[in-house]
Amino acid sequence: MATKKSSKHKNHAERLAQEQKAISVSQFFERNRHLLGFDNPIKALSTTIKELVDNSLDACQEINILPELIIQIKQKGDKRFTVIVEDNGPGIVKEQIPKVFAKLLYGSKFSKMRQSRGQQGIGVSASVLYGQLTTGKSSKITSKIDPKKPAHFYELHIDVNHNEPEIVQEKEIEWTNKDHGIKVEIDLEGKYQKGRLSVDEYIKQTAISNPHATITYIPPDNKVVKYKKGTSELPKEPKEIKPHPYGIELGVLIRMLKITPSKTLLNFFTTSFSRVSAKTAKEICDKASIPLNTKPKKIDHQQADALFHSISKTKIMAPPTNCLSPIGEDVLIRGLKKEINAEFYSATTRPPTVYRGMPFQIECAFAYGGDLKGDELIKLMRFANRVPLQYMQSACAIFKSAQQTAWKNYGLSQSRGALPTAPMVAMIHIASVWVPFTSESKEAIAHYPEIVKEIKLALQECGRKLGVYLRRKKKAAEVERKKSYIVKYIPHMGEALKEILELSEKDSLEIQKLLKQKLESPKENK
Repeated sequence: MATKKSSKHKNHAERLAQEQKAISVSQFFERNRHLLGFDNPIKALSTTIKELVDNSLDACQEINILPELIIQIKQKGDKRFTVIVEDNGPGIVKEQIPKVFAKLLYGSKFSKMRQSRGQQGIGVSASVLYGQLTTGKSSKITSKIDPKKPAHFYELHIDVNHNEPEIVQEKEIEWTNKDHGIKVEIDLEGKYQKGRLSVDEYIKQTAISNPHATITYIPPDNKVVKYKKGTSELPKEPKEIKPHPYGIELGVLIRMLKITPSKTLLNFFTTSFSRVSAKTAKEICDKASIPLNTKPKKIDHQQADALFHSISKTKIMAPPTNCLSPIGEDVLIRGLKKEINAEFYSATTRPPTVYRGMPFQIECAFAYGGDLKGDELIKLMRFANRVPLQYMQSACAIFKSAQQTAWKNYGLSQSRGALPTAPMVAMIHIASVWVPFTSESKEAIAHYPEIVKEIKLALQECGRKLGVYLRRKKKAAEVERKKSYIVKYIPHMGEALKEILELSEKDSLEIQKLLKQKLESPKENK
């Protein structure tokens, strides 16, 4: 009886073993598209445009050229759209086009320690996958890298089972009005609407955070919207840096030790990390009681653990910050002025700092008054590496920091646990070599204490400037109010003086005239 039961369990285990198999990353995201921001038709349309625009702006920045983007949404049916994004970037070489657009987790930015809009190698290929999944149609890509050469046109599908590109069509074409650039067309299921979480709002915010870009936007109604550039100054080019020892974990250190070409620990630490000199490397090894000339590949788990703990006990200079490219206070204000008519603007850029060994920088800008509505909560605009974050606001460190700021100190009305009510737009930007998003959809910033602290300090700096302006405005309004009372009663005072002093009509009018002049010239009066 026991033998029969044992045999039954064995057969069941063998059957389960036959059913187990590896899945490709494309298969995983095909079933879990919500993780990438494709969880509803409205967001899917916005996410697709966001990924394409991010790539275009990054590409233009690579060759230090002012971006010129054309974004078009064509409605093909009730829930069917064609998204077209064209740029004037460097283009993509023929061999790389299929992999860039039709292979998930393929890209050049994942391992680079420098600020960029994209960082995972998922975005644009995920959009192609979503379009393929919802419409069954392939995506079309046109690329030109040289004005003297023809453009390459591809129609691409993704082989979901193997996460590999399928070329439906490939040919050379003439693209006469373009020297270089990329044009991408994706058919997808979506929903277009106006409002706070719309594509329209995303493009407007992109124009604010990238005032060096010229953007032509053609929505489904074909009413062309032109966002002209507000500056011809290109963003500072971020430099690539090596990882900082404080930012690595034990498993990463072990992997690095195994694959390094370095022959000694001294050479490993000084060439694999930033801010590690020979003296610092010696101090790390001495604290771990491991000789400097030890071969990295010979380091066992116990020794790696000792090195890992000695790193945290060693004082190492903060990582370099030339890997960051903040927007800058002047450009922040220019971006806001270009799209928002207000009466007061202020901006601040915080000094660079570090979380988990990753350099980052927080910037903040306010626009107050003017055409903005005063009976609503302030509009909070969140950005990461110049990219607008529209969704998951309540889960974001930026929103929490703004919510916890004591806005009453700066003259704004605020209910407990809410943003203040005021005619104001508050813009927060984080620039980092690796933005700590809470999910693959890249819509909310994780609550690292160092990041929350810097956001609050930036809000407080701009808040103090706003508070000074509002106090001056209130004082000026009070002076005007008092002056209006006096002006109102000057004729009565003139009549009274005329009767008391028995003045003529001419003298009474002269006194009223002198009083008005004194009120209009307060400096002379003093």
